[in-house]
Amino acid sequence: MTTTVDYADVPGLAGTDLGWTEWLEVTQDRVNLFADATDDHQWIHVDPERAAEGPFGAPIAHGFLTLSLTVKFWSELFDVTGVGTRVNYGLDKVRFVSPVKVGARVRMNAVIAEVTEVRGGYQFAVDQTIEIEGADKPAVVARGLYRFYA
Repeated sequence: MTTTVDYADVPGLAGTDLGWTEWLEVTQDRVNLFADATDDHQWIHVDPERAAEGPFGAPIAHGFLTLSLTVKFWSELFDVTGVGTRVNYGLDKVRFVSPVKVGARVRMNAVIAEVTEVRGGYQFAVDQTIEIEGADKPAVVARGLYRFYA
């Protein structure tokens, strides 16, 4: 469910837990498209037969593919009305904790850790956790930085 707030209410959002996104299956097609986009065709990602014999027992998503899903998931969880421009400003302390096997489902939780006023807008520091369905450890833990300008 998307939390939608007005731009005027942004300063008071620090500490807000936005909850969880819907589950998303990581398919081999998605992994292959990411490999093509980044020229990273390592066999553990794109060769299901060889990867089945490899260290993870199946092909796995690129860590940066899983991380890139934060963009999709963030927009599922949060929106601000009265905004002219939204930008991804960066990331702090990214960790790829567990590999995501092709066919697994992932989702993200986001907590707004900080809201800081910046020239012309606000910056959000968001603690993001991408979990793998049925796994003990998350796939990715990161702090995303987003800016919203009026």
